[in-house]
Amino acid sequence: MKRFIFSIFTVITTCFPVFGQKYVNEFLNIGVGARAHGMFGSVIATVEDGTSGYWNPAGLTGLTNPIQINAMHTEWFGGISNYDYISVSTKLNKRRASGASFSFIRLGTDNIPNTLNLIAPDGTVDYNRVTQFSASDYAGIVSYGTTLGSNERISIGGSVKVIHRSIGSFGKSWGFGADFGLKYKGDKFSLGVMARDVTSTFNAWSFNLKQSEKDVFASTGNDIPVSSSEVMLPRVILGAAIHDIRGSFSYLAELDLNVSTLGAKSSIVSSKNFNIEPSLGVELGYVQKVFVRFGLGNIQSVVNPVNTVENKFEIQPNVGLGLKLGKLRIDYALANVGSLGGILPSNIFSLTLDFAPRPKS
Repeated sequence: MKRFIFSIFTVITTCFPVFGQKYVNEFLNIGVGARAHGMFGSVIATVEDGTSGYWNPAGLTGLTNPIQINAMHTEWFGGISNYDYISVSTKLNKRRASGASFSFIRLGTDNIPNTLNLIAPDGTVDYNRVTQFSASDYAGIVSYGTTLGSNERISIGGSVKVIHRSIGSFGKSWGFGADFGLKYKGDKFSLGVMARDVTSTFNAWSFNLKQSEKDVFASTGNDIPVSSSEVMLPRVILGAAIHDIRGSFSYLAELDLNVSTLGAKSSIVSSKNFNIEPSLGVELGYVQKVFVRFGLGNIQSVVNPVNTVENKFEIQPNVGLGLKLGKLRIDYALANVGSLGGILPSNIFSLTLDFAPRPKS
């Protein structure tokens, strides 16, 4: 019984961060917008709506209306965690094509049992002493994009992000970072570059644990969290796309390469401190109102569970649908199709609403 009770304490400790240089602020790698998820995030070179503030701020120059609102909701890990996103973007009426946006992201796991006080001072187990807490990650992103001079084919953009993470009343952190984007749009092809965390993103953690709570951590063999900091190193995403409209039909295909210093051994191209992860997205449209999408990513070389001396390749497919009704666009994506890696698939819904200017009388 005691072993079972003590194992509950480890659930709480897993919510505390591991302070390192590689996997930091992972919730910011999930992505926003069902359209992009249906294409496995391969939109760096082609995104032109309000979600550009996240994917590539240089794409904000493609906004065509004074105000656009984007919103997304999804549940991850079989409904354990909720991921929500909303952004407000605007086309700026200046000499050059330009746009700005504010994005807000939250990933939260709520109603987590706090069993630190499960055992009363007299040694008895009292389930009435179990409370609940939430582990939440927040990000606010301010973005701006503009064309270069009179050449409207080339645009640049940047984002500044403020990050707040909290684990109940036990710990919290604040972080700051910046992204930079570049984009070239041709008649039938586009190129994009997105540099994430170009300044390195710093998170400073502080913890507030009572002495009695520290004693529980120590008695159950868990590390006691201490105030510290973590750093997210820069990474670059390169995108190349082809696109065209032929009569009532349109097509778009984009290949992205995520270049980082994570050194993930499962990546297709990897070394100790370098790796490249490719992803592919395709969108087929009819009369610019109905869209079908699919994407491939998370391409890995993993250990074959049948024969551990061999590796096997795994590919995760995503699919999506889109419907544009005037100024309203509804998008849907099914991510993690096939439950690769034992992760449950997620249904992702998002809305895009444009506010058009009133016609002059």
